Amino acid sequence: MALVGHRGSGKTALNEALLFEAGVINRLGSVADGTTVSDSAPDEKARQMSISSSLSSLRWDERKINLIDTPGDPSFVAEAVAALRVCEGAVFVVNAVMGVEIGARRLWERASELGLARLVFVNMLDRERADFFRTLDSLKEAFGPHAVATEIPIGTEHEVRGVIDLVDMKAFEYPSPARGSCREVPIPDELRPQAEEYREKLLDEVAENSDELMERYLEGDEISHEECVQALKAGVTEGRLFPVTCGVATRNIGTNRLLEAFVEDLPSPARKGAVEAGGVALEPREDAELAAYVFKTRADPYTGRINLFRVYQGVMRADSQVTNTRSGAKERVGQLLELQGKDSAHVTELGPGDIGGVAKLKDTHTGDVLAGGDLRVTLPLPPLPAPVMAFALEPRSKGDEEKVFAALRRLQEEDPTIDVHRDPQTGEQILAGLSQMHVEVIVERLKERFGAEVSLKPPRVPYRETIKARARAHGRYKKQTGGRGQFGDCHIEIEPLPGGQGFEFVDEIKGGAIPSGFIPAVEKGIREAMREGIVAGYPVHGVRVRLYDGSYHSVDSSEMAFKVAGSLAFKQASEQASPVVLEPIMTVTLTVPDDSVGDVIGDLNARRGRPLGMEPKGSMTEVKAEVPMAEMLAYAPDLRAITGGQGDYTMELARYEEVPHHLAPKVIQAARDEDAVKA
Repeated sequence: MALVGHRGSGKTALNEALLFEAGVINRLGSVADGTTVSDSAPDEKARQMSISSSLSSLRWDERKINLIDTPGDPSFVAEAVAALRVCEGAVFVVNAVMGVEIGARRLWERASELGLARLVFVNMLDRERADFFRTLDSLKEAFGPHAVATEIPIGTEHEVRGVIDLVDMKAFEYPSPARGSCREVPIPDELRPQAEEYREKLLDEVAENSDELMERYLEGDEISHEECVQALKAGVTEGRLFPVTCGVATRNIGTNRLLEAFVEDLPSPARKGAVEAGGVALEPREDAELAAYVFKTRADPYTGRINLFRVYQGVMRADSQVTNTRSGAKERVGQLLELQGKDSAHVTELGPGDIGGVAKLKDTHTGDVLAGGDLRVTLPLPPLPAPVMAFALEPRSKGDEEKVFAALRRLQEEDPTIDVHRDPQTGEQILAGLSQMHVEVIVERLKERFGAEVSLKPPRVPYRETIKARARAHGRYKKQTGGRGQFGDCHIEIEPLPGGQGFEFVDEIKGGAIPSGFIPAVEKGIREAMREGIVAGYPVHGVRVRLYDGSYHSVDSSEMAFKVAGSLAFKQASEQASPVVLEPIMTVTLTVPDDSVGDVIGDLNARRGRPLGMEPKGSMTEVKAEVPMAEMLAYAPDLRAITGGQGDYTMELARYEEVPHHLAPKVIQAARDEDAVKA
């Protein structure tokens, strides 16, 4: 089961309460105190939030249940998406004060795409302004009418003390957070009409999942408890019915009932059945060939790489050999690990549906499949959001470059939404993530785990230069010293290429005015001159150069002389060809709440953006626009402020356009100031 939801909904507290109630731990830890099983990393304790997903397991009613506590912040969505990939069911934890928030909506769509069974736990019912029934309405509005209450709370806000089970029509109170404190009590008289009303709504939904039940239900026949449970489980397994439970994780209210719901309502791997993997059906059988999917990689500076995997079929055994189906390489499996947060225990084998870890595999990464025998299957990684918040990165200490980039490669294995690359134009090393917080966490982990310190600064915009007119020039290089001299002479014409892209060199030399052996040197000199334009020193693109005349000296001419002549000619011609600076224009796709669309478009207009259109996406609106990159370097925090944290965006390069006349002097001056600092 993956525990998912918006940041701050209490997933980690619920994970803790479930482990406590099942007897895995002896005391109820606290997020605020940094004593929970799943938030064990120093940065998670400092920020009081989950950053990485955490694996735990418990046993309840003779079942083993694997729990994956996932981060709710969109900066770390890759962790939640990977967890959903390997689960039969997802428990959506919802804050009873805030109702359904954007993080839960987005993950619900992911779970729906994967066909997962889903159950909702309405948490924090003891908070001021918490309202279960208002939250239930928001669940139906966001996720459809098939989100149906299977429990309702006893009491409100600070006085909440228990729950009523609508399937069994029994009430339970929790006098203390102690394990096993739950006791059955009569349904309070004042709540019985409400309980009967919501039980009727539950039976309506359950009966819809079976034609036979619906027919009997409409005729007024009583549906037995067993029939109700079976129909409910069938509807949940098939993704047509979503039970809504409730409680207070920090006070251990309702957690034993949630464990019962795991067993009764959510499907086991056996019930869920085969999983399709590249045209192969993986059956949850022990006697089948092994197929295990690696869904997460941990980068540890001491133990190296730890791969977490889910077994889909067959049995993974310690001290065995498996094949990585991506690379075809054999991997030696040593000790198998069963994880409880940061702690682990050794196990001898893991069967279908189970989740565990293995250390020190040579060439296995997230998204790989480990198989036995001749089985060859692939399970692709789910699509992940592209990084949009980029910074230029520099090691604090000279000579630390290799250490920093080796550590970054390790962190990339752990988090595939990190992008590290060198900008070929500016020469800067770029570190990009999903948000500023995401990048800050990466930098903190570089220092804390690997002792590598770096500085961040906004990246430079990769401006370009081009020409707008045709021009001719004569480049002549003549140098006479005591011995052999240097002589190169060429005439060129330059003109703009359509679209401002590329470079084209045309050799129109006739009659051997320049020997053919020197012509490549002229082109090389021109290409070198194009690396730094004459306006602001940016690379020049979108030019056709015709070499149409020249002269040479039988003794003094050389490749170097013609290279210099070509460079001189190009610079001279550029000055007469109306050179201009170009800026990158990005296609930006935003997903924002409906009520923020006007403010977002107004802000894009202020950034010189051009809206291209809008399209409704459920309760959100997708806005497309073209915006200069220079206006988007620090956009993420501004978008969060405008949309109350609910908006996000992706962007990709559309094309280059001329910098507007009123802004060009600023861009040129900034480039010259930067060159002066370097000098």
